[in-house]
Amino acid sequence: MSRSVAIVGGGVIGTSIAWQAARRGWRVRLYDPQFAASPTSIASASWVAGGMLAPLSEGWPGEDDVLALGSASLDLWPEFGGALEAATGLELFTSSSSLTVALDTADAQDLETIAEWVTAQGRELRILSRSEVRDCEPSLGRGVRMGLLSEAERAVDNRLLLSALRSSAASEGVECVGESVSDVDALEADQVVIAAGTGSATLWPGLPVRPVKGEILRLRTRPGVTPPPTRTIRASVHGRACYLVPRADGIVVGATQYESADTQVTVAGVRNLIADAETLIPALGEYELHETSAGLRPMSPDNLPLIGRLSDRVIAATGHGRNGILLTPVTAAAVVALLDGSELGEAAAADPSRFRLKERELSR
Repeated sequence: MSRSVAIVGGGVIGTSIAWQAARRGWRVRLYDPQFAASPTSIASASWVAGGMLAPLSEGWPGEDDVLALGSASLDLWPEFGGALEAATGLELFTSSSSLTVALDTADAQDLETIAEWVTAQGRELRILSRSEVRDCEPSLGRGVRMGLLSEAERAVDNRLLLSALRSSAASEGVECVGESVSDVDALEADQVVIAAGTGSATLWPGLPVRPVKGEILRLRTRPGVTPPPTRTIRASVHGRACYLVPRADGIVVGATQYESADTQVTVAGVRNLIADAETLIPALGEYELHETSAGLRPMSPDNLPLIGRLSDRVIAATGHGRNGILLTPVTAAAVVALLDGSELGEAAAADPSRFRLKERELSR
C-alpha cells in the first residue's frame, strides 16, 4: 500500500516538498485555498519575493548555523533548478552572481568583515575596488565606494519557480486541494507537513512564527532606457536594506520590513524604495513602475526556519523569513528524509526542538 502525506501550504516550500515526496513514491495531497483563486490575489511570501539566493554576502560573524544552512541549499540549487527547467522548459535563473556595494566608510568596513569571515568558513567572496565595481556594472551610481562579489550566488524568478513547481508536482500525481485547513488531526494521511507560512502557528499553537510585512516594486524596462544590471545588486542606503534583482523584463526592487500583519502598500515604502534604487542606479527613474505589492514573511526568533518533527505524525517546514526561496531545496530534502525515516544533517540546526514548545503540542 502506498504511503500518504498531507501538506498544508501551497507556496514554494510546500509545493517543493510535495513534488519531491511524490517522486519518492508518496501519495500526496497539497492543501491551500489559493488553488481556488488567482495567485495575484494572494499576498503570499512566495509571490511577493525577490528570488535572491544570497547566503554568503548576507553572512555575519556568529551566524554560523544560518550560513551553513543557506550554503547547503545554495549548493543544491543548480541541480534542483535544472531539473525544474528541464521538466517545464521555463528559464528560472535570472542572474549568475551578486554584487553588494558600499556607499560609505562604515558599509565598506562591514563588507570587509563579511568577506573575511565567510572566506574563513571556506566560501569565496571577492572585494572589488570602486573602478572594478564600475567595470562590472557601469550603470551604478558614482557614490559607490567598493563592492563584494559572489560568483556563486544566483537569483531565480520566484513566480516562474512557483509555476514550475506546481506543474512538476502535478505531473508526479500530486493532488492540489483548494481548501483551508484548520485542524491537522482531521487530515486523512499517514503523515502531515505544516508548510503554511505565517498561518503555521494557528495549526500548531506554540510554533514561534510571526508575520513580518515586506513591500517590493516591479519595474519594467522601456525602449531606449539603460538596460538592467546583469547581477543582483544589494546595498544599505541611509540605513535601509535595498536590493535590485534582474528579471527578463526589468527589475524587482525590495524590500521594506515592518512588524505588521497587513498587506497594504504604503506611500512611504514606495517612496523609500524608489529613492534608494535610484541612488544605486540613477537611470531607474526612466523605468515603468509596473507593480507595487506587499507580502507577509514567516519569521522565526533566530533567523533559522523550523524544519523537523513536532510529533510522530506531524512535521514542521515553516518560519523561513526572508530566505524561503533560497532554502527551498534543502527544506524539501530535509522533510523527505524525515518522511522516509532518516534525517538530513545539514538541517539539524533548524529542528523546532531548539525552542521550548508546550508539552501539550509535542504530545500529539
